[in-house]
Amino acid sequence: MTAATPRPAKTYTITELAHEFDVTPRAIRFYEDMGLLQPSRAGRNRVYSLRDRTRLKLTLRGKRLGFSLQEIRQLVTMYDSDSDTAPQLQAFVQALAAHRAQLEQQLEDIRVTLDELAMHEARCRQLLADASAPKAPRRKA
Repeated sequence: MTAATPRPAKTYTITELAHEFDVTPRAIRFYEDMGLLQPSRAGRNRVYSLRDRTRLKLTLRGKRLGFSLQEIRQLVTMYDSDSDTAPQLQAFVQALAAHRAQLEQQLEDIRVTLDELAMHEARCRQLLADASAPKAPRRKA
């Protein structure tokens, strides 16, 4: 019986990740500079691990949800941590709740602004209609 040789871990190039996630290689390098990704090197080439791919996916998801890069870094660090998950999950729930509250406030601000815009638009349309309406001829006294 022969011992199974372990398969090498899946790795990715910057081009592969850029195509998969529809981002530029420059963006991936930026996330690396921010400490969100930590690829190894093979000569001058970056070699991204499955862990880096997952971190990139989480980073992009966090961006879509409106998190700052600092918040994303904290969340990704929690994801990678080997310590007890209960405190990590509690911190994550708190971050989500704070972000939800911020988005709800922004939504309310947007609703108020849209109402104001609708009011001004209606007033402008009325003024335009009044200005383009035929005027009754004036009688000379």
